[in-house]
Amino acid sequence: MNKSIEEKIKNLSDNKIWLAPLAGFTDRYYRQIAKECDADVLVSEMVSADGLKHSINKMKPYIEFYEHERPYGVQLFGDDPDTMQVAAEKVLNYFEKLKDTVREGSLANAMPEFIDINMGCPVKKVVKRTAGSALMREPKLAASITHAVKEVCQKYDIPLTVKIRAGWDLESINCVEFAKMQEEAGADVIAVHPRTRSQLFTGKSNWDLIRQVKEVVKVPIIGNGDINTPEDALQMLKETNCDSVMIGRGALGNPWIFQYIRKALNKEQVSKVKPIDKLPIVIKHLDLIYSSDDPKKLYQIRSHLAHYTKGLINSAKAREIIFQSLDYELIKETLENLFNEHSK
Repeated sequence: MNKSIEEKIKNLSDNKIWLAPLAGFTDRYYRQIAKECDADVLVSEMVSADGLKHSINKMKPYIEFYEHERPYGVQLFGDDPDTMQVAAEKVLNYFEKLKDTVREGSLANAMPEFIDINMGCPVKKVVKRTAGSALMREPKLAASITHAVKEVCQKYDIPLTVKIRAGWDLESINCVEFAKMQEEAGADVIAVHPRTRSQLFTGKSNWDLIRQVKEVVKVPIIGNGDINTPEDALQMLKETNCDSVMIGRGALGNPWIFQYIRKALNKEQVSKVKPIDKLPIVIKHLDLIYSSDDPKKLYQIRSHLAHYTKGLINSAKAREIIFQSLDYELIKETLENLFNEHSK
């Protein structure tokens, strides 16, 4: 492994705080919010390899990112090594051709820091085609996919990361052996979510599985699952010896968790942000969505606003107003009134 790749891998995995890729949530607007709140490493929403192979133009909104989101990676999913290889090539070639161009709104004009392969998504429409966490049942196919994509990553001199689960179900937990095969196939970093596909997001993550994976592979391990507080992050690092942590659902409505964890890692006092002090970030997120040219985002922001307002007094009434309107001024005024109630 050349020194430049080693440095790039370290930049992704040395005591870093990752935002997990979440379809429908971690678009480039929310990633900006997470980065402003001290997230270190960002990943795109899952991008279909078949979609990229057919037309990269239609997939641009899913792979494009802003310069200040770095380090950033594009996550691919698929079930065929050749298609995954073509998709990775199309993505990296697209960014390669953008060099020295000026991009509107500070959109990146150069290569992402890494490519990520999704082998953990439990959603039915993904697993029914042997993609996502269904690959946990097909370790040889999964290794072939990683090997094929790694050839492209080597060509462009960037790392390849892979996100896996504990296994398909509780009777077939195989993440330790699976991770070893992924390392041998070329994965430079492995993120482990220690629930099975059958568990979806229920039950408790078995962090001991992360520890077991860490003990058998040499590549860095990113721990994921049930990190909702800075104390959770510190405990995971202690129990598993993982190299970095990844936050998914714990960041929804709470991008401040990244700065909480960073302070905890630096042994600084962690002071939680008061509800009224959260309002500027919430409004900024709203502004980013309303400045986009994608009408679907006007509906997707509702999910974020539901998370932002959860637990606040009179939040149910505020959400009722928000969910029945697309009027920016009304939504903003409703949010301001709601959060200002908590300043008294």
